[in-house]
This record gives sequence, C-alpha cells and structure tokens, in this order.
Amino acid sequence: MRMTSGSPIEILLIEDNPGDVELTRDMVERSKVRNVINNVSDGIQAMAYLRRTAPYGNAKRPDLILLDLNLPGKDGRAVLSEIKGDTQLKDIPVVVLTSSEAETDVLRSYQLHANCYISKPVDLAKFTNIIRSIEDFWLTVVKLPRRSG
Repeated sequence: MRMTSGSPIEILLIEDNPGDVELTRDMVERSKVRNVINNVSDGIQAMAYLRRTAPYGNAKRPDLILLDLNLPGKDGRAVLSEIKGDTQLKDIPVVVLTSSEAETDVLRSYQLHANCYISKPVDLAKFTNIIRSIEDFWLTVVKLPRRSG
C-alpha cells in the first residue's frame, strides 16, 4: 500500500513451508518499498491474526494477504472463504500462492473471490521471479485500499 504518510505495507503470509517463508520474507525485505511481512503457518492462526484474537490482539490489519491453499488444520480454501465472507476483511486483496496447479483449485479460488491465483514453481529461480512479480505489481503498481484499523 503506497500511503502518503509513508506507512509500511503490511503483508500477511499464510504459509506452512519454512523454506518458502524464508525465501518470500527475504525477497520482500529486499524490496524498494517499505513493508512489514508477518507469517502464520496454518488457517486457524490466520483467522485469529485477521480477527485479532489471542495471541494476535495487537496484530495490524494487512494490506495484502499471500495465501497457500495447502495448510494444516484449516486449509487455505476455508480461510479464503472466511476472509471473503467477512465484511470486515473482504476488501483485503488475497493472492493465492500455492503449489497446486489443479484446475478445480484455480476455479474454486476465483469463485471464492481470490484476487489472483499463482502456482508456485519448484525451481528456486522461477520462485524468486514470481515473488518479484508479486512485489512489482501488488506493492508498486496497484492502489490498495486504505487500512481501516
């Protein structure tokens, strides 16, 4: 979110793979744009974070969510459904970033109002390029809604 006040962009990464978390965090932290990246590793934590319930009572509302579909506990499809069904959360852009290339997952994600769907490549260089593309588009080109809380 490019705010005139110079506030950093708040990103919530909902991802359980430590390698993907580390790589994504590293790429985002190298960004030209100021930002803060927070990570939760399952769907239950994600909804607690977004709804600011214990232990996330002081969590900042994210400007952008990067969501893996294949999560332990509550999966990403259920998380996406809850986010987009909640009047307090539905305006937060959600980028589905997952290893699934299944057409049913793509279709279902868009039916649940994902803002875009990206399949994670297994190749490190390609994954790095994907993160840079997300960063370039979502953090510098797109105008995100102002934080309401």
